[in-house]
Amino acid sequence: MEFEKRKSSTLASLNSTESDKSPKGFLDTPIIPLINTLNQNPNYFTTSSCSGRISILSTPISPIQSLQTKKKAKGGTWLFVSHHPAQPDSVVSLLFSSESTHSPDSSPKSELVFRFEPLIIAIESRDLSSAHSLLSLAISSGFRESGISNANKRVIIAIRCSIRMEVPLGDTDRIMVTPEYVSYLVRVANEKMDANRSRTERFLRLLQSNGSMIEDSSNVLLPKNGRELVCNHLQFENESQLTTNGNASETSSGFVGSPGFNLPIAHIEIVGEPVEKLFLWGHSACALDNVDHKKVIVCGGFGGLGRHARRNDLLLLDPYSGNLETIETLGSACPSPRLGHTASLVGDLMFVIGGRTGPDKILSDVWSLDSTKNSWKQLQCGGSVFPPRHRHAAVVMGSKIYVFGGLDNDVIFPSLYVLDTINLQWQEIPVSGDWPYARHSHAMVASDSKIFMFGGYDGRKALGDLYSFDVQMGQWKKEITAGRNPHARFSHSIFVYKNYLGVLGGCPVTQHYQELALLDLKLRIWKHVTLNSVGKDLFVRSTSNVVGDDLVIVGGGASCYAFGTKFSEPAKVSLLHLVHPHDNFMPFENQRQHMIGQNGVMKGNKVENSQGFLLEHVPNISENEHLCFNDNVPHINGQSEMIPLHCVLQLEKKYAKQGKDILKKFGWLDLGRKAYSEEGGVHICFPICKEFFALFHERSCHSGDDAIDRENEIPLSKPLTPDGYLLNKLSCSEALTLLHEYGAILLEDKVVETKKAAMSPLKVMTEEVTSLIEKKGLPTELLEELPARWDRIGDIVILPATSFKNILWNSTVEELWQIVAKSLKAHRLARQGPVAATGTRDSTLEILVGDDGWVNHRENGILYSFDATKCMFSWGNLSEKLRMAKLDCKDEVVVDLFAGIGYFTLPFLVRAQAKLVYACEWNPHAIEALRHNLQSNSVADRCILLEGDNRNTAPKGVADRVCLGLIPSSECSWVTAVRALRREGGVLHVHGNTKDSAECQWVDHVSKSISEIARSEGYYWEVSIEHVERVKWYAPHIRHVVADVRCRQV
Repeated sequence: MEFEKRKSSTLASLNSTESDKSPKGFLDTPIIPLINTLNQNPNYFTTSSCSGRISILSTPISPIQSLQTKKKAKGGTWLFVSHHPAQPDSVVSLLFSSESTHSPDSSPKSELVFRFEPLIIAIESRDLSSAHSLLSLAISSGFRESGISNANKRVIIAIRCSIRMEVPLGDTDRIMVTPEYVSYLVRVANEKMDANRSRTERFLRLLQSNGSMIEDSSNVLLPKNGRELVCNHLQFENESQLTTNGNASETSSGFVGSPGFNLPIAHIEIVGEPVEKLFLWGHSACALDNVDHKKVIVCGGFGGLGRHARRNDLLLLDPYSGNLETIETLGSACPSPRLGHTASLVGDLMFVIGGRTGPDKILSDVWSLDSTKNSWKQLQCGGSVFPPRHRHAAVVMGSKIYVFGGLDNDVIFPSLYVLDTINLQWQEIPVSGDWPYARHSHAMVASDSKIFMFGGYDGRKALGDLYSFDVQMGQWKKEITAGRNPHARFSHSIFVYKNYLGVLGGCPVTQHYQELALLDLKLRIWKHVTLNSVGKDLFVRSTSNVVGDDLVIVGGGASCYAFGTKFSEPAKVSLLHLVHPHDNFMPFENQRQHMIGQNGVMKGNKVENSQGFLLEHVPNISENEHLCFNDNVPHINGQSEMIPLHCVLQLEKKYAKQGKDILKKFGWLDLGRKAYSEEGGVHICFPICKEFFALFHERSCHSGDDAIDRENEIPLSKPLTPDGYLLNKLSCSEALTLLHEYGAILLEDKVVETKKAAMSPLKVMTEEVTSLIEKKGLPTELLEELPARWDRIGDIVILPATSFKNILWNSTVEELWQIVAKSLKAHRLARQGPVAATGTRDSTLEILVGDDGWVNHRENGILYSFDATKCMFSWGNLSEKLRMAKLDCKDEVVVDLFAGIGYFTLPFLVRAQAKLVYACEWNPHAIEALRHNLQSNSVADRCILLEGDNRNTAPKGVADRVCLGLIPSSECSWVTAVRALRREGGVLHVHGNTKDSAECQWVDHVSKSISEIARSEGYYWEVSIEHVERVKWYAPHIRHVVADVRCRQV
């Protein structure tokens, strides 16, 4: 009722003849149709709005800035406002007419700012579910910064986007820009106004065409505790959500295990690189799950360390140790920063397809990464034309990659393409079968010879349908399933583990967002488990990869004006508990149990496979039933008296490897206990799970039964070589037969040695140091000084300067440093110190464990060797070193005025192939390291090392390019840099630190200063800033930037 009262009051004020509270007192004409459409819907009403405007705001300048301790609105007046495209001449005449902008002597000076602000509408919604429906329409219309807030029990939606602009023009005493520049600003603002109008009209059309859906978009459920839960009631195009009697199934049989079954989410504690590098969404990830590697490769995405942006980083995550490292690729070629792309692993090659590198820059390129060489290559593909797209989905089948759907601005694709990675030919698959709707932000996964696709967004609503594509038949099929279907969603992830297909996360976020939906691929039954975590993870545009028996989840999050930007931490979920003893045999209570192999049909109690052999019917084994299986277990009249709490499978040593592989493959190996040997290593005993107990016993009972048609089974020779069978092709029955052929015996586990859970280095260090301070009687508050992160250079682990600083640690140092080094698996241990306040900026690194600080560090294929106790090494400059390495300097002479150990000198020589580099340096320790590095990288013949102050030693008139890599400022050598350039000019890479709010002023200062220096040196150059690279955050609000200054002779 309160919602109805507020809506009635608001609409009454809109219809009133009195002026509203806006400056002009009435609604903006361009959005009246949109406002009317929203207010006619029973679930919404608008509370404030602006259609978008071009304006010039005059804001009083405070005479004493330092007294303003808090940001407050300063007031101001509009010199110009238009809700339509503006006329450049009108704005110019307004600004450059002295009567209109010049303030009288008695009036305070005001700042003039030219602004464009896009549409913004505040809308109150009846409930959260209705708000989600409207929010989805707004985001799909281009208003991507829209969001929902819930204040004072009112659900408010803000519809908005980011195409705003704000440019200072000067003040009322002096305009600091030219009339031509103002005309340019007006033209840019008009373009933004047109884009804003297009999005507004698109939003109106979607509202009008989806009115029936959002009018009844919520349903309130009252659980037993009486609290209201709002659930989505979206339209489904999916008949599979109905059971045979037409009612949705919500019984407990739809859940894995018992009702209320849940799985814990374990956040991965990251070491090595900062965890913020994994704060991403819209990225891609591939699992390296083989004997040598069990890791995840993460590529691209939006977010990352420092300023959130589109990325093209390659990261390698070990989900078990938590180690995160940046993959340093060879060569200068690499994909542009992007999100919404796909990455697919075919053998050792990872293929990256499409994505979005800018608001209107949609890609169709294909790149391959050779994971053995860490080198990128852009591929030129032929065949069918593959249009640009992002938010598509891709899966691998053999050597082919199948791509469906995607988005290119307003176009949503319904097509299926396949890329042959051998001949690099695209082929569009012709329409066949139950072809799915066009969609984007969906998810696909491969299982056997089928591709499964779930969900997505069709431009109007989220989808909850499930399709499969048979690769052999070339046909789509809409799947019919039982159980409660997952809610409709997009931007989710999907995976396959054993015989389960899992669906996780996505939009819209509902009360089920911590739920994992699982489809039994054999029985086509949906089941659901709850994921429990300490914090609430937001799995939107995240990635899910199965590594071993764990689901590794990377990234995900959202950006909203109401609650800011949120990223989810990397996490993993153990999937071992999903394999319930009854899952394969008793999907419903009182239902006849059976097990059917692939392409199998029932024949009485046996299943005949298409290949001709028989699989036995497996009985229902409950936990309270007991079966005897070996003379080592007591039995009475053929009935088991008891079952040992823990069992092992004994195998001869020569069959141990094959047996272990089989047990792991089918999830029969108990990973919580240790294997052990008996009789001097003649036999190996593997701990097995309870469900294997029943299966193996049943096979043992039938092993001598003549009723089993042994001649119809696949003949298995004994012993088998590793090539004697294909593990991935084995069925459950065949695996049991193999174990019997190996002479496997079930025994009681009398050792029961439990494995210790793998711990991160931080946990190991914390436990060991805790034990030490307890033994020494020291206060536990000292544990607050344990480092949560550390750096690693070569084999030296470097602790932050703030760790272990309390003098109480001094009594423990002999034991402490050895414990820390062992915990972090470090050969040498050091602690960072402040940079020495000397002109040479020496390192003050303190070696804690080890003899010296000389290290070898390889980066981007370049070897850096130096004494870490005497020379600085900055990790934060990696992106800039990579950027310099990608330049083409084959015919160029480069002068590096601050060479150090070769931070930029070596990339210029090794990667950019510079003809000659003059390296200037005055730190004797750095010079020693630089000489060594030039020899180690075989480039000493193309480098001239100049010792001493570069202002005295640098060459003149020789350089095509000069690097000034010194922070916080390199201004002391700007004159030297100009003199080093050839008379025709060249490029200066000017490093410096600047406040983020003063970046433009710093760039202007660089440009003007270089121009003035050039004139004073007698050069007639046109000086321009070609690019400004933001390298890293140096301190809060202080950014390390590089200006690329082009000097051309005129």
